Amino acid sequence: MSRFHVSVSVDAPASPERVFSVLTDWPRHGEWMLLTRARVTAGDGHSAGSLLAAFTGVGPLGFLDTMEITGWDPPRAVAVRHTGRPVRGTGVFRVLPRDGGGSTIVWEEDLDPPFGAVGRLGLPLVRPAGEALLRISLRRLARLAATG
Repeated sequence: MSRFHVSVSVDAPASPERVFSVLTDWPRHGEWMLLTRARVTAGDGHSAGSLLAAFTGVGPLGFLDTMEITGWDPPRAVAVRHTGRPVRGTGVFRVLPRDGGGSTIVWEEDLDPPFGAVGRLGLPLVRPAGEALLRISLRRLARLAATG
């Protein structure tokens, strides 16, 4: 099965340390990540090997995305391996310092399309909407990190 790559980025006025702190405060994900609530299910949530669960949806309608933190490099990056269904693959958040202050937040995912051949065929239709939702979420993270 071929993976597809998605990468979006936004600039934030906050320092990399501040952005990374808000980004990895898993219970606060609902404040910036659209339609998603996250929690730590094993470990401390701040080291490789910790497990996370994120529910994306409205009310009871949605899906559970289970993940393992595979890389932890504060304040630069956190990487995960998606372990559940329908989301499988890898993801990484990078927080890069900008000249003159602030940060650039990069969100990358390499995912196996769900639903087999139907998912692969539908990818060109849903990809632009998915990227837009990720970008909106990152803009919300940038504002939250800047305002506290």
